[in-house]
Amino acid sequence: MKLSRRTFIASAALLPVACGSPLSYEHGVSVSPPSPAPWVRPPQIGQEWSYLKQDAFSGKTLGSITERVSSVARNIVIERQEDGMLLPNEIQIDWGYVSIDPQWPKVLNFSPALPLWPKELSVGWSKQFFTKYSILGYQDDRLTWQEYMEVKGWERITVPAGEFVALRYENTISYQSEDPNKTNCLRKEIIWFAPEIGRWVARETSGSFQIQGQLGNVNREGSYQWQLTSYK
Repeated sequence: MKLSRRTFIASAALLPVACGSPLSYEHGVSVSPPSPAPWVRPPQIGQEWSYLKQDAFSGKTLGSITERVSSVARNIVIERQEDGMLLPNEIQIDWGYVSIDPQWPKVLNFSPALPLWPKELSVGWSKQFFTKYSILGYQDDRLTWQEYMEVKGWERITVPAGEFVALRYENTISYQSEDPNKTNCLRKEIIWFAPEIGRWVARETSGSFQIQGQLGNVNREGSYQWQLTSYK
């Protein structure tokens, strides 16, 4: 069932409380929008980004993830590895539109593809997206995904890779779980996107769900933070 924008945003407003983790662990300094408007660096083979992944609850470092553009032919393929071990690839049908997304606990296949950053890099821009997803390997099970993307502003943010002027935006997601016992599944992302590197420099995710028959109890999912450590 598709929720109205007002109902969707109102229900998702409780997400950080339900998750028990204060999102916005990262803190940028608000700045004026760049002038002239920045352009997003186009993809080229060999571009690379490395991130430090941490558990938002414990602060424990979980690993170092490196992502590298390996193909820009028919699709844009980003190869990934964590501490030297290969991870599933990310696949974009066009720059900024992901069809195979390995950033979640399970690799998701979106149809139609889902935008990774706002189409307009301007304060106040927002849009709601509806798509279907399947878990890689289970293509026959197509589940609903509803996402509200909203630009919050430009911020100067410092991460291990340096200081960047980044566009901060938030994704609020309501989705149908592959587990029929789970309901009211919500995710929230806060992302700092640097057009000059064509990728985000910091990202936070958190989520919650409820169990059928136990709707008074809110269960939190993993909450994670990523920071850019290097790029080329």
